[in-house]
Amino acid sequence: MALNTTNPTGTEAWKNLQNHYNAIRETTIQELFQQDDTRVEKFNLQWNDFLLDYSKNNISQNTISLLLELANSIGLKDAISQYFSGEIINKTENRAVLHTALRAKESAVIKADGQNVIPEVYEVKNKIKKFSHEVISGERKGYTGKAFTDIVNIGIGGSDLGPVMAVEALQFYKNHLTTHFVSNVDGDHVNEIIKKLNPETTLFVIVSKTFTTQETLTNSETIKEWFLKSANQEDIAKHFVAVSTNIEKVTEFGINPDNIFPMWDWVGGRFSLWSAVGLSISLAVGFDNYDELLNGAYEMDEHFKSAEFDQNIPVVLALLSVWYNNFFGAESEALIPYTQYLQKLAPYLQQATMESNGKSVGRDGKPVNYQTGTIIWGEPGTNSQHAFFQLIHQGTKIIPTDFIGYIKPLYGNEDHHDKLMSNFFAQTEALLHGKTEAQVQAEFDKQGIPADKAAFLLPFKVFTGNKPTNTILIQKLTPKSLGSLIALYEHKIFVQGVIWNIFSFDQWGVELGKQLANSILDEINTKTVKNHDSSTSFLLNHFLKNK
Repeated sequence: MALNTTNPTGTEAWKNLQNHYNAIRETTIQELFQQDDTRVEKFNLQWNDFLLDYSKNNISQNTISLLLELANSIGLKDAISQYFSGEIINKTENRAVLHTALRAKESAVIKADGQNVIPEVYEVKNKIKKFSHEVISGERKGYTGKAFTDIVNIGIGGSDLGPVMAVEALQFYKNHLTTHFVSNVDGDHVNEIIKKLNPETTLFVIVSKTFTTQETLTNSETIKEWFLKSANQEDIAKHFVAVSTNIEKVTEFGINPDNIFPMWDWVGGRFSLWSAVGLSISLAVGFDNYDELLNGAYEMDEHFKSAEFDQNIPVVLALLSVWYNNFFGAESEALIPYTQYLQKLAPYLQQATMESNGKSVGRDGKPVNYQTGTIIWGEPGTNSQHAFFQLIHQGTKIIPTDFIGYIKPLYGNEDHHDKLMSNFFAQTEALLHGKTEAQVQAEFDKQGIPADKAAFLLPFKVFTGNKPTNTILIQKLTPKSLGSLIALYEHKIFVQGVIWNIFSFDQWGVELGKQLANSILDEINTKTVKNHDSSTSFLLNHFLKNK
């Protein structure tokens, strides 16, 4: 089996959506609310302790019906079935896409290449559990007999972004261990981390599927060199573990084969925090909390698999994204979590979304004639309100925005939380309604501002409103609810890719720059600039002359 290769723009549903857009494009969201008192009841979904209110969008019931017609016409139901059952949907790399199997129940049967993968998934999970317990309890010690105090995750891309996001998000649940992350090949990054460490009490987790990633290996060698200034070669086995498939290279590095946590080629890097790549999460918050993270994702998987499309949170969010991207011409989406704990969520979802759906060739091998991936960006509220909200409120671009908030704060400080959440609710209301000329003039009159000054200021103080938002309100930030939230966006990405007729699970666009960097590094080392365009040659020569 394979995903079908339907160009969505050729479907009847797409043509109907285009006609519908042409008919309603001038209708504002404010007008839609005025026309229907029961609007919010139609456009909200509740699942577990999640509430999605998507009523503040430029949609009608007809819009949703046509979007659902599109989903059905391109075979979304069948695609979801293939996604979960281990079909080779990553065709260009001839791989299944089974990160969902990493959070499935032990009784499940999910096959890749004819073999049930669940037993080996649970074998690795049990190894993570045992190892985490030994490190956290102090049973496993460093080369001088001291318990570990610090964990350093060395990886890049999915081997860094997922773990660092989750560890940051779950700081409230962390134990006594301090977790650090080294990713950038910039030597200043690794040296700033090293300054904070004691070699006797630090455990290093090297995360690289192939154990050939330049940035990760360079950082690992630098750290090993620093470590060996105070320790011996045989001590590496006690302080370094690896998440990898390349046992030979890991062993050459000096890591004990017992301390290698395997990965699988059916897990893409940007979806790998559910695998042994999440070892640093388990170490930071304990295995039980890590397991709850996986359970939350599993529950969202079940919702996504079984809920009717009009009641399916990931499907609805994906369809809304397609609506704005392909019909309104919106090129980016903002993500605003009203919790400082989720400050790394937008960077994490940037990779998940933009590496997955930043494609310009369809599954049929032909260039697409429509927009695909969206640009994802954002910061936590209320910081973001004092940074870039001006553009969302009064700029010239349409930027659909997801607001993510929590009903209960973790430390129980109601004063802070009420102030935070009052901003959360106020911003979506302000983006919906804006402020009319009459409202601005009434404020001027109340303040006694002279007519000439008021006339000058008035256009600058008008807000058009009509800015689309989704509100996701969750009871509390827990490992479980975080798992559900991440899985929600993973499935949204999948649905978008299915509709856009692209392969979401390869990333060939990352390779070219890496290849060129290797040849340029050789030129830098030999101080011999070879054939490049005139700009690159000029820059390389300037660099070599002045270094």
